Amino acid sequence: MVNVQIEKIADVAVVHCEGRIVHSDAAFRLRDAVTRQTDSRVILLDLSDVKAVEGGGLGMLLFLHRWCHDQEIQLKMFDPPHRVRRGLERASPSVEFEIVGTDEVLSLLGWEGRSEPVVVSQENRELVTRF
Repeated sequence: MVNVQIEKIADVAVVHCEGRIVHSDAAFRLRDAVTRQTDSRVILLDLSDVKAVEGGGLGMLLFLHRWCHDQEIQLKMFDPPHRVRRGLERASPSVEFEIVGTDEVLSLLGWEGRSEPVVVSQENRELVTRF
């Protein structure tokens, strides 16, 4: 099962996923969360806490890649674990998922030059802002 939380930051939707995306119910939960973000310029899938993506989950990520392209929304993936990244590469070698690191995320969110501290927790890799 996957837990999905969404945070909107300006025109960027951060979709944090935690758990496993291996069965159809988890894949449909992710699909529903992403396809509701029609007013976003960018959808950032935070996969840092995903333990596994298999079968229906891989197919759904391919579907979401195409759906975002058709909607003219950028789809970016943040920090998928090595195992998840390998699964994505094997599932569809012709599709290039855009995988971004912490620096790209901070730039995307407009946080790279902030005077307030931005903390990237190494424990759970979540982006946390302090105001």
